[in-house]
Amino acid sequence: MDFSKIKFNKDGLIPVITQSYYSGKVLMQAYANKEAIEETIKTGYAVYYSRSRQKLWKKGETSGNLQKVVKIKIDCDGDSVLYLVKDYNVACHTGKESCFYRDIEFKDEDKPDAYEILHSLYKLIKDRKETLPENSYTAKLFKKGSDKIVQKVGEEAIETVIALKNNDKREIVYETADLLFHLLVALVDRGVGLEDIQEELLRRYK
Repeated sequence: MDFSKIKFNKDGLIPVITQSYYSGKVLMQAYANKEAIEETIKTGYAVYYSRSRQKLWKKGETSGNLQKVVKIKIDCDGDSVLYLVKDYNVACHTGKESCFYRDIEFKDEDKPDAYEILHSLYKLIKDRKETLPENSYTAKLFKKGSDKIVQKVGEEAIETVIALKNNDKREIVYETADLLFHLLVALVDRGVGLEDIQEELLRRYK
């Protein structure tokens, strides 16, 4: 890594934004010095610099919430760094997945942002499978078994094809959303992660 292109501040630090490699969710912001970045590259796990303790800290060293770094990027001005991470649990000390869980009025946001909707929905479906709450449509699908889930995927696929043939945008959007939802249910049922699909698409990308 060419450290000459990184503009550390007068204290030898640079802001680090940490983002999920798969969902794009911004997880946290911290600081790093040259040594922290070198350790991150060497170990493959996110290492930062604690300004309060004035020493390096490996994320998840005590909590177990390690961050596997897939890629490190530098912004156009060279004054901030981006860690793209995977295989993490939560990033925030509050137990939230991201430290950015409040809006500008300091209210907790319940709904996911648009870019992460598929990953958030996948997690919700997975939770429904594990907890099987009453009056949950998703839980009822899991109770009926894999054959019923696969059947629903087929039905929704046919309805999506019909919508595409009809060339009605609203119908296409509605039916595609139904198809994607039931596909996610099937993926959870079969133990296939969205990350697996993303990795396969990345492999094919040329």
